[in-house]
Amino acid sequence: MNTDVKKERLLIIGGGPAGLTASIYGTRAGLEPVILMGPEPGGQITTSPEVENYPGFPDGVNGFELMQKMIQQVENLGGRMVYEVVEEVDFSRKPYRVKSSGAVYEADAIIISTGASPRKLGLENEGRLLGRGVSYCATCDGAFFKGKEVAVVGGGDTALEEANYLTNFCSKVYIIHRRDELRATKILQDRVMNNPKIEIIWDSEVEDILGAEQVEALLIRNNKTGGKKELPVSAVFIAIGHIPNTDLFRDYLELDAGGYIVTDKNQRTNREGIFAAGDVQDPFYRQVITSAGAGAAAAIEASRYIDSYMG
Repeated sequence: MNTDVKKERLLIIGGGPAGLTASIYGTRAGLEPVILMGPEPGGQITTSPEVENYPGFPDGVNGFELMQKMIQQVENLGGRMVYEVVEEVDFSRKPYRVKSSGAVYEADAIIISTGASPRKLGLENEGRLLGRGVSYCATCDGAFFKGKEVAVVGGGDTALEEANYLTNFCSKVYIIHRRDELRATKILQDRVMNNPKIEIIWDSEVEDILGAEQVEALLIRNNKTGGKKELPVSAVFIAIGHIPNTDLFRDYLELDAGGYIVTDKNQRTNREGIFAAGDVQDPFYRQVITSAGAGAAAAIEASRYIDSYMG
């Protein structure tokens, strides 16, 4: 790595709810942390059309708006946000080093809050038709398909949220789910079941995405009968889970079988002075509020560590 480095007490990698909250707590503790915002400032929640379960917003709040408020709070406290992407880390010795797209940093403590990325179907045409009817974000792309028939793949909260949102634009929304029951919360299931624009295709998986220049149809296989059929749609929105963004850290930190960073109840990783918070270490809850709480805990623990480390 480059030897011209910026020395910091606390470095936060990732600018979603966990990272921004960690920055708020770290700044208030006088640590003057730098937060590297990464490729998706605000995190995945910025694509959510409405967040109804974050305290303090009785009428709900748009995900992008919520994150902008967090960013504004960091700015108001004098937090240092840097819009750079981390390219390389060296946690083999102290002080730990992080190389970003704009600089090289040395830090006494690090909080990792890089989140997770959408899981893909793994089909050849999925990549070829990305941006031409294949999408992982209904909020980003739904309006392009006004009056069209589209499909959502998945059966969890995200899939049902996306399906409901798409009915604002689309004439028909199919939910393709591989099981015979949904995994989403009851309130979202009720909305889907009562929405006349939504039809659920049970026990089915997408075997291929069809179309020359853009999505024209899906080839669907029934898991119970083995039968196949083509479903004409103009777009498919894939919402089948996420993969934690931990590739950079595999050589240094303990990961579980799913690739999530393993932490203890104090957000500590297996390497002293490195903490993790949010979706990058939480495969269970995956909520904005739990990510924010983990970010706060990580910053408090990082502050305690730095006090003892520097002492």
